[in-house]
Amino acid sequence: MKIIASLAAIAALGALSACGDATPKRPTAEQDVAAIMEFNKHYLGAINAGDIKTLSALTTDGHVMIMPNRPPIVGKAANDAANGRAFEQFEFDESWSPTQTVVSGDLAFQQGTYVSTAKPRAGGESRTIRGNFLRIYQRQPNGEWRMTRDTFNSEPDAGAPSADLSN
Repeated sequence: MKIIASLAAIAALGALSACGDATPKRPTAEQDVAAIMEFNKHYLGAINAGDIKTLSALTTDGHVMIMPNRPPIVGKAANDAANGRAFEQFEFDESWSPTQTVVSGDLAFQQGTYVSTAKPRAGGESRTIRGNFLRIYQRQPNGEWRMTRDTFNSEPDAGAPSADLSN
């Protein structure tokens, strides 16, 4: 009888181990980069649609945006307010061209260039700026990526003097 009970226990353990590890598998680096690129499509779609609700849902609570010549905008509520004011005043047509995406655990950064055209809702001339960005993304407990840091600059207008800081 002991032999039958032992065999039953071994069979049960074998069946449980066949079920696999309960820990979810981490995505590959390629899958993470693809997920971030897909995230960017949603984020850009929200910017170009003036959709503050979707834009807000795609950032972390501690999101920080650092723009040229302004203090950092810290936290989701402050970013939502700033984006809301921008969407009230302008329609945007923005595009991004990532040049590098690096994933390390639950954080990733992406560097690239952007082009953004802002058309005043009250009428007037549109303005297009080109520049560079660096963004930090954070994997959430559910596996989705959210933007947690965003910094960007604009390149000088053609013909405008610029300082050479390469020395």
